[in-house]
Amino acid sequence: MPETFDLIVRGGEVVNHAGRGPADVGIREGRIVRVGDLSTADAGQVIDATGLTVMPGVIDSQVHFREPGLEWKEDLESGSRAAVLGGVTAVFEMPNTEPVTTNEAALADKLVRARRMACDHAFYVGGTHENADFLGELERLPGCCGVKVFMGASTGSLLVADDEGVARVLASIRRRAAFHSEDEYRLVERRPLARTGDWTSHEEVRDAISAMQSTERLVRLARQAGKRIHVLHVTTAEEIAFLSHNKDVASVEVTPQHLTLTAPEAYERLKGFAQMNPPIRNAHHQAGLWRGITHGVADVLGSDHAPHTREEKARPYPASPSGMPGVQTLLPVMLDHVAHGRLTLERLVDLTSHGPQRVFGIAGKGRMAEGYDADLTLVDLKQQRTLRHEDMASRCGWTPFDGMTVTGWPVMTIIRGRLVMREDEILLPGQGKPVRFQETLSD
Repeated sequence: MPETFDLIVRGGEVVNHAGRGPADVGIREGRIVRVGDLSTADAGQVIDATGLTVMPGVIDSQVHFREPGLEWKEDLESGSRAAVLGGVTAVFEMPNTEPVTTNEAALADKLVRARRMACDHAFYVGGTHENADFLGELERLPGCCGVKVFMGASTGSLLVADDEGVARVLASIRRRAAFHSEDEYRLVERRPLARTGDWTSHEEVRDAISAMQSTERLVRLARQAGKRIHVLHVTTAEEIAFLSHNKDVASVEVTPQHLTLTAPEAYERLKGFAQMNPPIRNAHHQAGLWRGITHGVADVLGSDHAPHTREEKARPYPASPSGMPGVQTLLPVMLDHVAHGRLTLERLVDLTSHGPQRVFGIAGKGRMAEGYDADLTLVDLKQQRTLRHEDMASRCGWTPFDGMTVTGWPVMTIIRGRLVMREDEILLPGQGKPVRFQETLSD
């Protein structure tokens, strides 16, 4: 009697913790039951993955989907559609919405709204001076991926700039907290350096020293508190070198934008559409980020998907807002880097699946292994496509990578054993569920 499954993904090349090679994936009741030769098995549904590469589902642990309060830029539904079209199976969404996500009621509201999402999801709680002493309770609520703190002001009103405030946050938490690490005091001093209409001055206002000073402060405070931190969107070569000696307390995120775009060319070509915080920097710093990937310092790739409308981005600097979309292009851009030999496919899988699972303590996701959720991203490593504004599902309707031809493309997105996206078509909208975490399972 042949073994039976609900779904078999058959004939592809699998990339997981065991390596890379031909294998089938057998799925039952939304979970992976077997990875191996299933040529004699039966299934209610079979997906022919011949010629395709099967990866664990991509997890984007930094997105801003702007709901509630800023839905003209993006909402949870449109952002999640962009995610699954890009091969992303789960996202962690940021708290700088209106109102901000800083209490249990705001988190509960987002979880209700998220029932419209096409992908699985979790939400950060924003750390503030007002809630700093209660974050240990908030971070353990179902659907919360952890605490996010802005040490430098960016989009929205969340800010904890002072050492005392950061220390209070760290004293309260049990899980790893995520930080936007720029020194607000130095940023305030340097704002007069902004030249009206000149986006190349953005990197001068928010200079590399602002990032390094903040990260040094943050690591010192984390050591004093005996707590773990996650440094988001690291942009400088000096931070990578420093953090390489502090991996016992600090994990590291880098973004496709900082790995791909360089200053001043990006600002001259894209103007406000290249503006983000921390800024796109020069080739010296980009080379440092790539060393961080090569040498294992970087743990996670996040898109920092942060959309604004074209009209908002067209305002003269510094009136133009910071942030760019990226959840739909994260995988295509990074697959192109794989095609050009800048990193291996195995390393990409570690940064987009295994890394988030380790850093955030995700339960049942982030690995293609027996017992885990059947989240799979199927890619065609040979397919060439040109990224275009008009193909972006984000409500903002643009990408900084417009016109870039990439090699490697996500062709199917499977979430908990359900085929959600196939060949640029979303088949199952509104199927997303909250991500679970190891430290909250006993609650």
